[in-house]
Amino acid sequence: MHLSWHRSKKLTILPFHNAIKMKTRRDFVKKIGLGALSAYAVPAMSSFASGSGFTPSEQNNQRIRIGIIGAENSHTVGYGKMFNIEKKFPGCEVLYVWGETDEFAQRAVKDAAVVSGAREVYLIGEPMAAAVGVGLPVGEPSGNMIVDIGGGTTDVAVISLDGVVYSKAVRVGGDKMDEAIMAFIKRRYNLMIGDMTAEQIKITIGSAYKTEGGENLTTEVKGRDLISGIPKTLTINEDEIREALSEPVNIILDTIKVILENTPPELASDIVDKGIILAGGGALLRGLDLLIREETGLPVIVAEDPLTAVVRGVGKMLDEIDLLRRVAINL
Repeated sequence: MHLSWHRSKKLTILPFHNAIKMKTRRDFVKKIGLGALSAYAVPAMSSFASGSGFTPSEQNNQRIRIGIIGAENSHTVGYGKMFNIEKKFPGCEVLYVWGETDEFAQRAVKDAAVVSGAREVYLIGEPMAAAVGVGLPVGEPSGNMIVDIGGGTTDVAVISLDGVVYSKAVRVGGDKMDEAIMAFIKRRYNLMIGDMTAEQIKITIGSAYKTEGGENLTTEVKGRDLISGIPKTLTINEDEIREALSEPVNIILDTIKVILENTPPELASDIVDKGIILAGGGALLRGLDLLIREETGLPVIVAEDPLTAVVRGVGKMLDEIDLLRRVAINL
């Protein structure tokens, strides 16, 4: 699908994560081809950058690096093929946006999309998309708690009656876990490893909770010795990686507790019965559900196929336009 904006087209917008920055229409869209579906990213511009802590170029690099949009992102690869979007909705385009959920940023995105030619614009929070994707009854008058641990951020929300009652996002996810592993190995062993190696370590022996009688897994790590400058191989164990991951995991735990503390009592009682649902790639970290269960005393359930929860939710909303209109953010 080529980039073309027409008044008759429907544009679904999913605001993700941190600050949206825009300056002109020309700066608004950057195309990244994904086969059957084209996703579009908003370049970070300086006009709304006050207080962000990043220069425009740094924001662009961070957006691409955290994988919100990109051919490597498992959330988007094959998305068009999975849902046959072009056949079901000819001319429909889906815009993935790296943006926070404050009203100012939402209006900026919506206005820019309208100026660019979109006739209908829907903004959907990532937690809502994840909740729909895992099959939570978001329209019922009861509380549903979703924790979406993505690559760049973790979004925690309580959802009821097609709306978000309370939510919070922190810039901690799979990427921060990888960085924590890299920093730990560098600090303890003077060994420099790359992002991919750190991620593989996390997948292989990473865990958030030590179970009684559980085997202490080990793996070999190859990197560059910072003292001698030559390649080196060493063996690390699960306990060490659990220690390395403790900081990002504790931030996620604290965020969940903040949400629980601010949840209305009526909805809190529903969460006691239904539990907390984990989605996103970070939900696959071994023992994370057990740790959250121990810290909160609530049931914790890892969603089926948590990695694709968000895109499955988007696909369902594209199939059910009435649902999309109900859960879209009203401005």
